[in-house]
Formats: sequence, C-alpha cells, structure tokens
Amino acid sequence: MRLTKVTLTKQAPTVSLAKQGGTSGTLRVNLNWSMRSVEKRGLFGKRSVTPQADLDLDLCALYELSNGQKWSVTPLGERFGSLTEPPYILLDGDDRTGGSLTGENLTINLDHTDKFRRILIYANIYSGADTFAGLDAVATMFPQHGAPIEMRLDECTVKSVTVALFLIENVDGELVVRRESNYIISNENGSWGPPLDAAYNWGMKWSAAKPKS
Repeated sequence: MRLTKVTLTKQAPTVSLAKQGGTSGTLRVNLNWSMRSVEKRGLFGKRSVTPQADLDLDLCALYELSNGQKWSVTPLGERFGSLTEPPYILLDGDDRTGGSLTGENLTINLDHTDKFRRILIYANIYSGADTFAGLDAVATMFPQHGAPIEMRLDECTVKSVTVALFLIENVDGELVVRRESNYIISNENGSWGPPLDAAYNWGMKWSAAKPKS
C-alpha cells in the first residue's frame, strides 16, 4: 500500500494516528535543518558564501503520563529517556551542527499508548542563532505503520528560540496529533522554559541546566 505524506497546516492542523494506521510499533519524530551560510566580501569586492556549522537545534519533549508523572526528554542534562520503561520516549542523540543526514530523532513507543496523557514535541535553538525566523528546518513524524506527518518551520515572525511543534494527546485511547507551530518568546531573564510551560499549563518547576560539554 502506498503511503501518502500528511502535511499539517493551519487549515488542517490535526490527524489521528489510529486512523493513519499508527496504533503500534514506534513513532519516530525527526528534526532536520540546513547549515547556515553567510555572505562575505573579499578582495576587490568579490563575494563568497561560506557555510556555518554553528547552528545547534535541539529536539525535545515534555510529557505527562496517565499516572500524573511529568518531566522532559532533552539533550540538556542528558535526559535522553527510554523506550522500554517510562517515559517510553527516547532521544537518540544530539546533532550539534545539522550536518547529520538523519538530524535528531525522538522515538515514542506506541505499544504503551495507554500510558500517555499528552506529549508536547518542541525544538529549541541552543546556539548559532537568536530566532527561528529565516531558518530552514522541518519536523517530520514517521509512524512505523502509517504515513509520514510533516510540518515546516517557516512561519516565525517574532524573536523566538523555542517552538512548540506537535501536541500529541490521548483522546479516548487514541493518540491525536495537533500541529502547534507556536513560537515562544522568552521571559525578561532570557529563559524560555517557564513561558513554554505556561503556554501549555504543564505545571513544572524550571531551573537552569548545565551547558553542553
């Protein structure tokens, strides 16, 4: 059976994983982006374009399980999660440049759908830019059984280093994916965590994480 990619838009922002066939196995969420290029003027005014490998985006998730447990999966603090035990969400690593062909991948174990209440997939700029505006990035979900679900990050009009990508909610035992494309503005202290939490009423306490090694 040929699977047709689903593109979530403002006009069609939601999709049911069950109706797409994604009721078991895994759901891989991929974040990929292109390295930035900057234009330089050299001798005699000659222009050249030089790729910059300093753009570091992080793919992360906030989760709430059916037992009320809340926490995050993120490269910060090396909280990579697990597929075989709570939270049944695993981040495969940390692509520091966007140079990896596979980008960053976060996998959700759909065999434990009943354990999930909601999952917020978001992306954060760790370094290399101070806003998502103008960045070439795309987030795609790949259900093991079902069509890919895609969203491009091309609507940022504010200075934001954090964007909520997808909200996955358990609705009567069925996981429903909603496109968010919600660019979060950091607070006066430059912190993005509390504003993201407040936007989705997650109710967690936030503290500064150790820098990446």
